[in-house]
Amino acid sequence: MNPIQRKCLDCNKEIEGRIDKKFCSEYCKSAYHYKKNLDKEKSLFNEIDKQLKLNRRILKDFNRAGKATVRKQVLLATGFNPKYFTHYWKNSKGQVYLFCYEYGFLALKEGQKDKYVLVQWQQYMDK
Repeated sequence: MNPIQRKCLDCNKEIEGRIDKKFCSEYCKSAYHYKKNLDKEKSLFNEIDKQLKLNRRILKDFNRAGKATVRKQVLLATGFNPKYFTHYWKNSKGQVYLFCYEYGFLALKEGQKDKYVLVQWQQYMDK
């Protein structure tokens, strides 16, 4: 009896082993699924999640001391998008800080310059 010739879904190489095997190696399996996922339409959830993570990383990088002030244009040039945030906190002065996870920002105008005050979430903000 002549066995059925099976080919790897990624590289088209002949497959040996189990009858239900679809790939010749783990590398081909991973490469096939990676290529398949690239073709998928990007979901809104993934785009929002990606931007939130980028915003968090940028805020963290610019705010090493716990509080910092950065010009708006500098932050925007790195890919920061202030429209994406996870929550907000209002201080006693009525100023609203927007947060990306534990890193927050407040838009201010000093003279003609737009700036962001960057802060890190503190325990007293839980109240």
